[in-house]
Amino acid sequence: MKRPSWPSWIPVDPFIAALLATVGLAALLPARGTAADVASGASTTAVALLFFLYGARLSTREALDGLRHWRLHLTVLLCTFALFPLLGLAAKGLVPYVLTPALYSGFLFLTLVPSTIQSSIAFTSLARGNVPAAICAGSFSSLAGVVITPLLVAWLLSDKGGGFSADALVKIVLQLLVPFLAGQLLRRWIGGFVSRHKKVLSLVDRGSILLVVYTAFSQGMVRGIWSQVTPARLAALLGVEAVLLALMLTVTWYGAKRLGFGRADRVAIQFAGSKKSLAAGLPMASVLFGAQASLAVLPLMLFHQMQLMVGAVIARHRSRDPEAQEPPEAGGRGPGGDVRAARSGAATRSGAGTAPRSG
Repeated sequence: MKRPSWPSWIPVDPFIAALLATVGLAALLPARGTAADVASGASTTAVALLFFLYGARLSTREALDGLRHWRLHLTVLLCTFALFPLLGLAAKGLVPYVLTPALYSGFLFLTLVPSTIQSSIAFTSLARGNVPAAICAGSFSSLAGVVITPLLVAWLLSDKGGGFSADALVKIVLQLLVPFLAGQLLRRWIGGFVSRHKKVLSLVDRGSILLVVYTAFSQGMVRGIWSQVTPARLAALLGVEAVLLALMLTVTWYGAKRLGFGRADRVAIQFAGSKKSLAAGLPMASVLFGAQASLAVLPLMLFHQMQLMVGAVIARHRSRDPEAQEPPEAGGRGPGGDVRAARSGAATRSGAGTAPRSG
């Protein structure tokens, strides 16, 4: 009798499994008292380290070199930081009937974080799209998100439990911007080291994020925040996120067509413009939401796994398109150039210029 196996077309990110295990550990053994103080201090240091490494590995030149394809990158930025937030605001009418105020704050927060890099590149490559455009769009979105996301949170979430204040602004500058800029400035000297040891540093990244999640969820358990969440509310949240993802995938694909982009560029726009970065969003939430961070990051964690599963299905479907068999001509309207040549070097180029793989 043949043993049942997990469908290969449904990706389960091992990092998501580690995150869920961390959440379970925080539920069973939350940090209390002195242990909570130690975990909080370590989490603060971990966030600063994350953004230092983020700045050290993110290629500013790669992002800025792509600005000559400004129409494509502007489209992705508008999807990420304008259309997504507008849809998030439109969901306010679901409170309190479908979403609790706390879950809605987390849902709105997920619409404010930057796009991914690694998964956008991977799915664009699988779908035979414009890989260089996906690299540049993801990098530029990540650079912009370090500044734009906190500003959007200050504007849209200050009265919804985001807790944005002058103190939060100081924390953002000290824990996010200063380490990020330091990494960017030192990239010239440490970029080679970061590239050579990217596997080890990836473990540092993921370990830091797991520590941030454990600290946030421990605080939630100690304060009784999780009593606000029921299975029915979680199911409702998943349904709302499924609608959000479906809308973004539809708008990015057909909207890009209406704007005159070729197939390869539309693939890059769809994957870069419809995704949200877990690696960037989790540490930001720990700074911006404090004790409420556990509920704030839950919608983002669920959306991340959903976008991976749906993205894999769409990418495989796109790879069988008749148009995908021929790469766009170099110098054509789209900035794709020779996608096949770019795809072979995408992993190398993105290795020193991306966030953790879970993106």
